[in-house]
Amino acid sequence: MNKEQLSAGLKTVLAVAQAIRELGTVPSGHLYARLMGVLSLDQYNKIIDILKKQGLVVEAHHELKWVEPS
Repeated sequence: MNKEQLSAGLKTVLAVAQAIRELGTVPSGHLYARLMGVLSLDQYNKIIDILKKQGLVVEAHHELKWVEPS
């Protein structure tokens, strides 16, 4: 992975995080439906996993919820 690919990946993660943050909560399927022309399902799931592992997003009943960092 080169510097440009890493930068693009980070920008994508940040954009998805910002969308969830602005929405507060969103059904995961609805969010993916909006992004499916840009991201594969695998890429989308990896981004959501990153955000969940960082404690920024929680998922319950297929709904994503933004968690404000403390």
